[in-house]
Amino acid sequence: MLKAKILFVGPSESGKSVLANFLSESTEGISSYVPTQGVRILEYEKPNMNGNSKGAGCRFELWDCGGDQKFETCWPALMKDSHGVVIVFNPELPSHLKEIEMWYSCFVQQQQLLDSQCLLIAHHKPGSAGDTENLSLASPLSKLKLIHSSLEEDPEDVRMEFVKYFKSIINLLNESRDREEMSIIT
Repeated sequence: MLKAKILFVGPSESGKSVLANFLSESTEGISSYVPTQGVRILEYEKPNMNGNSKGAGCRFELWDCGGDQKFETCWPALMKDSHGVVIVFNPELPSHLKEIEMWYSCFVQQQQLLDSQCLLIAHHKPGSAGDTENLSLASPLSKLKLIHSSLEEDPEDVRMEFVKYFKSIINLLNESRDREEMSIIT
Protein backbone atom coordinates (compact mmCIF):
# COMPACT_ATOMS: atom_id res chain seq x y z
CA MET A 1 0.00 0.00 0.00
CA LEU A 2 1.32 3.41 -0.97
CA LYS A 3 1.61 6.09 1.69
CA ALA A 4 1.39 9.79 0.84
CA LYS A 5 1.99 12.76 3.11
CA ILE A 6 -0.16 15.79 2.28
CA LEU A 7 0.29 19.11 4.12
CA PHE A 8 -2.71 21.35 4.78
CA VAL A 9 -1.30 24.88 5.20
CA GLY A 10 -2.57 28.43 5.12
CA PRO A 11 -3.51 31.36 7.32
CA SER A 12 -5.19 30.91 10.70
CA GLU A 13 -8.95 30.44 10.62
CA SER A 14 -9.04 29.52 6.94
CA GLY A 15 -10.70 26.11 7.37
CA LYS A 16 -7.77 23.67 7.17
CA SER A 17 -8.93 21.58 10.13
CA VAL A 18 -12.53 21.55 8.91
CA LEU A 19 -11.45 20.22 5.49
CA ALA A 20 -9.02 17.68 6.96
CA ASN A 21 -11.72 16.44 9.35
CA PHE A 22 -14.23 16.24 6.51
CA LEU A 23 -11.90 14.20 4.28
CA SER A 24 -10.76 11.84 7.03
CA GLU A 25 -14.34 11.57 8.33
CA SER A 26 -13.14 12.68 11.75
CA THR A 27 -15.50 14.40 14.15
CA GLU A 28 -12.71 15.84 16.29
CA GLY A 29 -13.30 19.48 17.27
CA ILE A 30 -16.29 19.98 15.01
CA SER A 31 -18.31 22.11 17.42
CA SER A 32 -16.14 25.21 17.81
CA TYR A 33 -12.96 26.86 16.53
CA VAL A 34 -9.78 25.76 18.27
CA PRO A 35 -6.52 26.89 16.62
CA THR A 36 -4.24 24.00 15.68
CA GLN A 37 -1.09 24.08 17.79
CA GLY A 38 1.78 23.00 15.55
CA VAL A 39 0.30 20.08 13.63
CA ARG A 40 -2.40 17.39 13.77
CA ILE A 41 -1.98 14.26 11.69
CA LEU A 42 -5.08 12.50 10.43
CA GLU A 43 -5.08 9.29 8.44
CA TYR A 44 -7.26 8.75 5.42
CA GLU A 45 -7.27 5.43 3.61
CA LYS A 46 -8.61 4.92 0.11
CA PRO A 47 -8.77 1.32 -1.08
CA ASN A 48 -8.63 0.77 -4.84
CA MET A 49 -7.38 4.29 -5.53
CA ASN A 50 -3.98 3.11 -6.71
CA GLY A 51 -4.05 3.39 -10.47
CA ASN A 52 -1.99 0.27 -11.20
CA SER A 53 -1.89 -3.28 -9.93
CA LYS A 54 1.08 -2.78 -7.60
CA GLY A 55 -0.97 -2.01 -4.51
CA ALA A 56 -4.32 -2.34 -2.91
CA GLY A 57 -4.79 1.33 -2.25
CA CYS A 58 -3.25 4.31 -0.58
CA ARG A 59 -2.97 5.66 2.92
CA PHE A 60 -2.83 9.41 3.16
CA GLU A 61 -1.41 11.27 6.12
CA LEU A 62 -3.18 14.62 6.23
CA TRP A 63 -0.90 16.99 8.15
CA ASP A 64 -3.15 19.79 9.39
CA CYS A 65 -0.56 22.51 10.09
CA GLY A 66 -1.29 25.41 12.43
CA GLY A 67 -1.59 28.70 10.57
CA ASP A 68 0.14 30.83 13.17
CA GLN A 69 3.58 31.95 11.99
CA LYS A 70 4.94 31.42 15.51
CA PHE A 71 5.33 27.76 14.40
CA GLU A 72 7.60 28.75 11.50
CA THR A 73 10.64 27.14 13.14
CA CYS A 74 8.83 23.77 12.90
CA TRP A 75 8.01 24.09 9.19
CA PRO A 76 11.17 22.38 7.85
CA ALA A 77 10.36 19.29 9.91
CA LEU A 78 6.74 19.31 8.71
CA MET A 79 7.82 19.63 5.07
CA LYS A 80 10.23 16.68 5.19
CA ASP A 81 9.14 13.90 2.82
CA SER A 82 5.83 15.53 1.90
CA HIS A 83 4.24 14.60 -1.41
CA GLY A 84 1.71 17.38 -1.74
CA VAL A 85 0.55 20.69 -0.32
CA VAL A 86 -3.01 21.95 0.03
CA ILE A 87 -3.12 25.71 0.64
CA VAL A 88 -6.41 26.75 2.24
CA PHE A 89 -7.56 30.36 2.56
CA ASN A 90 -10.69 32.38 3.19
CA PRO A 91 -11.32 34.33 -0.04
CA GLU A 92 -13.34 36.96 1.84
CA LEU A 93 -10.30 38.13 3.83
CA PRO A 94 -7.91 40.32 1.78
CA SER A 95 -5.08 39.51 4.23
CA HIS A 96 -5.39 35.81 3.30
CA LEU A 97 -4.91 36.59 -0.40
CA LYS A 98 -1.60 38.27 0.42
CA GLU A 99 -0.54 35.61 2.91
CA ILE A 100 -1.03 32.61 0.63
CA GLU A 101 1.90 33.78 -1.53
CA MET A 102 4.15 33.27 1.48
CA TRP A 103 2.69 29.77 2.10
CA TYR A 104 3.27 28.88 -1.55
CA SER A 105 6.84 30.14 -1.45
CA CYS A 106 7.70 28.30 1.77
CA PHE A 107 5.89 25.02 1.26
CA VAL A 108 5.87 24.50 -2.52
CA GLN A 109 8.73 26.45 -4.09
CA GLN A 110 11.31 25.83 -1.34
CA GLN A 111 10.59 22.10 -1.48
CA GLN A 112 10.82 22.24 -5.29
CA LEU A 113 7.44 20.56 -5.62
CA LEU A 114 5.64 20.65 -8.95
CA ASP A 115 2.64 22.93 -9.24
CA SER A 116 0.58 19.79 -9.86
CA GLN A 117 1.48 18.71 -6.31
CA CYS A 118 -0.25 21.80 -4.94
CA LEU A 119 -3.97 22.43 -4.56
CA LEU A 120 -5.31 25.88 -3.74
CA ILE A 121 -8.63 25.98 -1.89
CA ALA A 122 -10.80 29.04 -1.44
CA HIS A 123 -12.81 27.80 1.53
CA HIS A 124 -16.16 29.49 2.05
CA LYS A 125 -17.41 29.34 5.62
CA PRO A 126 -21.08 28.62 6.37
CA GLY A 127 -23.22 31.68 5.77
CA SER A 128 -20.61 33.49 3.67
CA ALA A 129 -21.47 35.24 0.42
CA GLY A 130 -19.35 32.81 -1.57
CA ASP A 131 -18.34 35.08 -4.49
CA THR A 132 -16.38 32.68 -6.68
CA GLU A 133 -15.91 34.90 -9.72
CA ASN A 134 -13.79 37.91 -8.74
CA LEU A 135 -10.71 36.39 -7.15
CA SER A 136 -7.43 37.95 -8.27
CA LEU A 137 -4.41 35.84 -7.42
CA ALA A 138 -0.73 36.77 -7.72
CA SER A 139 0.99 35.37 -10.82
CA PRO A 140 2.67 32.31 -9.26
CA LEU A 141 -0.64 31.29 -7.70
CA SER A 142 -2.78 31.86 -10.80
CA LYS A 143 -1.33 28.76 -12.49
CA LEU A 144 -2.31 26.44 -9.61
CA LYS A 145 -5.45 24.31 -9.55
CA LEU A 146 -8.00 26.35 -7.58
CA ILE A 147 -11.20 24.95 -6.15
CA HIS A 148 -13.87 26.70 -4.18
CA SER A 149 -15.13 24.68 -1.25
CA SER A 150 -18.38 25.08 0.58
CA LEU A 151 -19.13 22.09 2.77
CA GLU A 152 -22.55 23.58 3.41
CA GLU A 153 -23.59 23.71 -0.25
CA ASP A 154 -21.60 21.10 -2.19
CA PRO A 155 -19.71 18.69 0.07
CA GLU A 156 -19.59 15.88 -2.50
CA ASP A 157 -18.14 18.19 -5.17
CA VAL A 158 -15.39 19.11 -2.71
CA ARG A 159 -14.73 15.43 -1.95
CA MET A 160 -14.54 14.59 -5.68
CA GLU A 161 -12.03 17.40 -6.30
CA PHE A 162 -9.87 16.01 -3.49
CA VAL A 163 -10.11 12.49 -4.92
CA LYS A 164 -8.85 13.84 -8.28
CA TYR A 165 -5.98 15.62 -6.51
CA PHE A 166 -5.10 12.52 -4.47
CA LYS A 167 -5.12 10.40 -7.65
CA SER A 168 -2.65 12.81 -9.27
CA ILE A 169 -0.35 12.48 -6.24
CA ILE A 170 -0.59 8.67 -6.43
CA ASN A 171 0.29 8.78 -10.14
CA LEU A 172 3.39 10.85 -9.35
CA LEU A 173 4.37 8.39 -6.59
CA ASN A 174 3.88 5.42 -8.93
CA GLU A 175 5.95 7.08 -11.66
CA SER A 176 8.72 7.85 -9.18
CA ARG A 177 8.69 4.28 -7.85
CA ASP A 178 8.74 2.86 -11.40
CA ARG A 179 11.76 5.05 -12.31
CA GLU A 180 13.52 3.93 -9.14
CA GLU A 181 12.85 0.26 -9.91
CA MET A 182 14.11 0.69 -13.49
CA SER A 183 17.30 2.35 -12.28
CA ILE A 184 17.95 -0.63 -10.00
CA ILE A 185 17.33 -3.10 -12.84
CA THR A 186 19.51 -1.31 -15.38
